[in-house]
Amino acid sequence: MIVIINYGMGNSGSILNMLKKIGADAIISSNIEDIKNANKLILPGVGSFDNGIENLVNLGLIPVLNSKINEDKVPILGICLGMQLFTRGSEEGNLGGLGWIDGQTVRFRFDEANKCLKIPNMDWNNVHICKEGLLFKDIYEESRFYFVHSYHVVCNDEKDILTKTFYGYEFVSSLQNRNIMGVQFHPEKSHKYGMKLLKNFIEL
Repeated sequence: MIVIINYGMGNSGSILNMLKKIGADAIISSNIEDIKNANKLILPGVGSFDNGIENLVNLGLIPVLNSKINEDKVPILGICLGMQLFTRGSEEGNLGGLGWIDGQTVRFRFDEANKCLKIPNMDWNNVHICKEGLLFKDIYEESRFYFVHSYHVVCNDEKDILTKTFYGYEFVSSLQNRNIMGVQFHPEKSHKYGMKLLKNFIEL
């Protein structure tokens, strides 16, 4: 069973609908027992970094998540803010992140030539695959995904980077460290491309 973690910060319903389309057994829950019994987890997210961490703390979810990810090695997919929460912290706030990925979340900063680019980045864009990963297995050529974000992840270890995307400069658009996977874009809004990626995740 896949559990989409409900902590008040994401498009959980849209993700669940797409998972059901591809035949996944999935629920939305913040119940600790549901999370303990999950064989895969999805951490969605739209909103601010500190609010996301505060909500996870207030729901008492961080200990069970650390156990599932670090000890049981259960696959987890972070989406947008969800991926950013995997890092050590964000320029957006003051609280520490989950620390599962050696990196930080930073705001877009453009040089003079690109200062006209809008923040947040709200558009379809391509991804450039940096290393082989099951998340992008047999993905369509020229795959395009939908992005909505003002911040992006900087990985301290290049080996964690799955894909990069160009918006004024290259940024990390997906990552993976063992069972920990994240995408900056929204697969639930990315039509057949997002559906294929989520199908790869459930088939891991």
